[in-house]
Amino acid sequence: MDEKEIHLRDYLRIVIKRKGSILTFFVLTMLIVIIATFTATPLYLAGTKVMIERNTAGSLTTSSTYSPYDPEFIETQNQLIMSTAVIEKAVENLNPDKIYDAFLKKAEDQKSYIQAMGGWLKDQYVSVKKILGIETLFSGSDDAVKKTISEDIPPTKAQILADMIKGGISVTPVENSRILQIGYLSDNPALSMKVADAVAQAFIDVLVDMQMEVSGYSINWMSQKAEVQRKKLEESEQELQEYKKQQDIVTIEDKETVLPERLADLSKNMTVSETKRKELLAVYNQVKNVRREQLETIPAVVANVSLESINQKIIAADQKVSELSKKYGPKHPKMITAKNELEGLKNKKYSELEKVVETIKNEYLLAEENERSLKGLVDQTRFEAERFGDKAIQLGMLQRKVDTNRFLYDALVKKMKERDLTERNQAVNVWIIEKAEFPKIPAKPNKKRNILLGIVLGLFGGIGLAFFFEYLDNTVKAPEDVEEKYNIPVISTIDLIKDKKQTVVQTVMNDASSLIAESFKGMRTAVLLSSADDPPKILLVSSFTPGEGKSSISASLAMSLAHAGKKVLLIDADMRRPVQHKNFNIENSSGLSSFLAGVSAENQIRVENPIENLYLITSGPIPPNPSELLSSKKLKDLLSNVSVDYDMIIIDTPPLASVTDPVILSTLVDGVILVTWAGKTTYEMLGKGLKQLREVDAPLIGVVLNRFNAKKSGYYYNYGDYYYSSES
Repeated sequence: MDEKEIHLRDYLRIVIKRKGSILTFFVLTMLIVIIATFTATPLYLAGTKVMIERNTAGSLTTSSTYSPYDPEFIETQNQLIMSTAVIEKAVENLNPDKIYDAFLKKAEDQKSYIQAMGGWLKDQYVSVKKILGIETLFSGSDDAVKKTISEDIPPTKAQILADMIKGGISVTPVENSRILQIGYLSDNPALSMKVADAVAQAFIDVLVDMQMEVSGYSINWMSQKAEVQRKKLEESEQELQEYKKQQDIVTIEDKETVLPERLADLSKNMTVSETKRKELLAVYNQVKNVRREQLETIPAVVANVSLESINQKIIAADQKVSELSKKYGPKHPKMITAKNELEGLKNKKYSELEKVVETIKNEYLLAEENERSLKGLVDQTRFEAERFGDKAIQLGMLQRKVDTNRFLYDALVKKMKERDLTERNQAVNVWIIEKAEFPKIPAKPNKKRNILLGIVLGLFGGIGLAFFFEYLDNTVKAPEDVEEKYNIPVISTIDLIKDKKQTVVQTVMNDASSLIAESFKGMRTAVLLSSADDPPKILLVSSFTPGEGKSSISASLAMSLAHAGKKVLLIDADMRRPVQHKNFNIENSSGLSSFLAGVSAENQIRVENPIENLYLITSGPIPPNPSELLSSKKLKDLLSNVSVDYDMIIIDTPPLASVTDPVILSTLVDGVILVTWAGKTTYEMLGKGLKQLREVDAPLIGVVLNRFNAKKSGYYYNYGDYYYSSES
């Protein structure tokens, strides 16, 4: 079976159905809200605005104003404002005796008689306990005695005022700012204004006191540490001076300062000299073993400036010889002079090459000698440094000790003087930017808001309560519920009769044109059309629990069929609580039970014409064994005999939940009609009854929803309006 889709109309139906509960809850809520609002004591709220900033100024030697993000800063100030220290300071600033006499004395004098009686009873109770020794017996410690003594001592005016302030003070941050509003709520507007200003001033005073206390503690601590550090500095300086005297520390200091620098320079020069020697050695080995003609291939030789000048002159002379050879012969004087000049330049070149080789050799020898000298100086300097190393180490240790002690001592003295100069500079800056004003309008109760909230709460609470009741309600309420849940038709709905003096049977019997009678006409039509071939001849009418109206439905359906011209027999098979004889005012001295027991004949138990075309067999005397009688063959024979004489036979049976009689009889009939009570019959009972009938394959025609109130169920059926309109 597909799940039913919930529509908005379903919610509206629940609201309409439960409108009484909604209205009741709404009215009660509004009454409570209105009574509480208009009887409450008006309270006045006065507020003082203060701006709070963290002091980000650095020390005297720095100018940094970096302000780190601290989300806990404002909340810390909130808690500090509401702390006991601030409240006690505010009480002290307010002059509690004067404030108490001016604002609280009258309230103290107006104690009710009940409060006085309560205090007297408490005093008597304490006196009895003291006389009997109960406190001493169960306390067993001095704490209980102290507690009893403290309870006997009445609170002072300052304590009373402090408790009042603590209960009414509030701190509210102003959004997107560093401003806090300190408010106080009281039934006296003047007191609210004074307390708000007093708490703000007390907050500033407490911050200053805290800073002064911290500064004083810090200065005292730093003074003690500075004195200790001064003594350590003097001891370390004395120790250093004694060591210098013993070790001739002045000469050592000079040498110790020079030797490392000298050793580093010599090592560096020796490295450069060694590198230069190796380079010259490589060049010298190259030029030493090369012929004179090949010397010009060596880069070091070619780089000589003089040689480069001679080469340029040789090139020029060679070009001149070439040009003259074009004009003159080899023996021409100009040719001879040019060739001699060229030859002279070549000889000069060879001489210059020999000088370059000799120069490279001399440079190599000089670099070698220089390296040896530097190495000797490095060894001598290293020896001197090692000689003075031990004394230098000890000297360094003593000097570092003196420097450390001097640094710590100077830092403490500097910090102490700085703290002494800036002790009034507190870590948090607070300014009162707006003092409290005299409140003219009470802050509580807010009548408009309370009434609006009462309306919202009453309305939505009533609707929520309605849906909760609907959720808990598991009874059959409407035809649609039965048809969708169990897939069986509801052949009729019988309206609830508001007239308690008249029954359904009497209404149908006396007024065939009434709305109830029309409902049974609809049921009659549904029964006659329930079969495709022939309408069911023998009908069984039952319910699930007593009181659901199955006997009234049986009688009314029988009368409706009789009114339609059908010859109908109504059999009262409820041998436990028969009512059909009462419906028609007939004696029940003999009936179905006497026939099945063999006491009466068939023709003796039929009652003819309670109304036209209607015949009745009453239940007869109540037997001790109804189920055995109904399961006998005589009942089956009776139904077979009477089915020839009547068009329709209706059998009224006991409820399904009580006995198995309806299940037994359902196998002998052509159709079964189940009667439910709208709003009383639960789905569990309906499901159980349907299961019993389906287990024996009973021919179920449908369900009748009795005592159905369309408006109360949330559904609306306007067939009654249509019926009455047609009659008029």
